[in-house]
Amino acid sequence: MTTTADPQGTPVHRDTGTSADIDTGTGYELPPPVSDPVLTEVDRGTPTGEMLRRYWHPFALASDAGSTPREVELLGEKLILYRDGRGRVGLLHARCCHRGTTLYYGRVERDGIRCCYHGWLFDHEGHTLDMPCEPEGGRHRDRHRQPWYPVVDYHGMLFTYMGPPGHRPPFPTYDVLDDPPPGHQITPNDDNIGLQDRTTPCNWFQTHENVMDPFHVFILHAAFSGNQFVPQMGALPEVSWHFTEFGVKSHQDRVLDDGRFFHRATEVLMPNVRIVASPFVDSTGKSDSVAWSVPINRTTTKIMTLLSRPAGRPLQRALHDGKRWEDLTPAEHQRFPGDYEA
Repeated sequence: MTTTADPQGTPVHRDTGTSADIDTGTGYELPPPVSDPVLTEVDRGTPTGEMLRRYWHPFALASDAGSTPREVELLGEKLILYRDGRGRVGLLHARCCHRGTTLYYGRVERDGIRCCYHGWLFDHEGHTLDMPCEPEGGRHRDRHRQPWYPVVDYHGMLFTYMGPPGHRPPFPTYDVLDDPPPGHQITPNDDNIGLQDRTTPCNWFQTHENVMDPFHVFILHAAFSGNQFVPQMGALPEVSWHFTEFGVKSHQDRVLDDGRFFHRATEVLMPNVRIVASPFVDSTGKSDSVAWSVPINRTTTKIMTLLSRPAGRPLQRALHDGKRWEDLTPAEHQRFPGDYEA
């Protein structure tokens, strides 16, 4: 660095070092963050949002639908879930088609849900049944329909289709859930399931691609945080990937310390289904679970899982230093991170 003076006598500092003297790669040079909206945006009208709307998605448990309206967010849309007095489940657009009042404050009745503002009554498919402030209870009520979505109850989990009605696909079923071994029962995973439970603060594609990354199991779930599953999962696998008719599958092969050969397969059915063999290696043959990556919005995701397991057997949970994830302190979360932290 040298100092000279300009014609007015003001000192001027000049860097006389060569480019070889400059240590680059600092945070100042970091470019602005970017994302790929084609993959990450899930709202209606976006490429991925429209693609995802051609498939069925789980969004709640059957037990979440009751006589008190519940708020639901799915694919960036705000919805209201309820079960009417006749046992029918309704999933309606959150804002009343009359004046935009949220149906969260509606009253669930025998035949549907009634808006708190002017009392319009809608059934589970959005038909307007009553307009009490209009002549004859709404002589033209058939002209007004509250936006709604169809709902299917599959083994106690609620699914909906949010795409073009004319392109609604058949509801998919799975043999591991519909034809379980004797003595098994189908239950939802206890984690990340109900409407009030933990979501994951990342885009749906980030958590979905994690399924096809077997190497993070060796690092994150074993070498870094201590083995969170069973010792067999702590060995570095030989991995190969294979395209299937509906997605991609990874084969993971390990030779254990005692010389045994351990083969494991994980599969993704596009766009939203994951078939993951139990990391606790408590069964052989077909997987005992089916899970879905559920896009809440472009930055929030929930994983919803149906399990086939022996009746009465408690669910095995990943442990972090011997503790369940939700029992860790903030300092322990930092020392023993899992998928959520990563």
